[in-house]
Amino acid sequence: MSVARKSAALKINWASLQSQLGLKGSTVASLQAFKKRNEDVRRKHLLLSEAPQAVNFAHYRSILKNTAIVDQLEAEYKKFKPVTYNVSKELEQIAKFEEVAVKNAVETKVGVDKELSALKMTLENIESARPFDELTVDDVVKARPDIDTRTAEMVSKGRWMPAGYKERFGDLSLL
Repeated sequence: MSVARKSAALKINWASLQSQLGLKGSTVASLQAFKKRNEDVRRKHLLLSEAPQAVNFAHYRSILKNTAIVDQLEAEYKKFKPVTYNVSKELEQIAKFEEVAVKNAVETKVGVDKELSALKMTLENIESARPFDELTVDDVVKARPDIDTRTAEMVSKGRWMPAGYKERFGDLSLL
């Protein structure tokens, strides 16, 4: 099987396949059975490919008339040495990436911890606050001085209602 076919078989998104194709009933059952067989065969293939392969050249000499071919194959088999690759550069890059990822995770954790502490303080303020009906104007002005400034500005300009109040709450002058 070619490399392209192998990689294409690995790219199948089994979860979305049936929804994309609109499959139902026995077709879905058959597809799931095929997927299970596919996974079982891949697992077996992986196990077999990892197992050491010993070739019994004596067996081939006993059944073939031309033993010179077997001798030549055995010599080539013994000469063969798998190529080894130096992956230290890739491992160094992975280690650097992990280091940066851990650093970013720590920075994110610090930011989240700060935000959590601020939210806890806000929650404590909300829980310890007096009920709304017990608040006085002085309490509101103390908490938000800009409201007092804005109100004074509106009164000095002759505006007695905030913009959009009537649209939002209705005209209370009719009552």
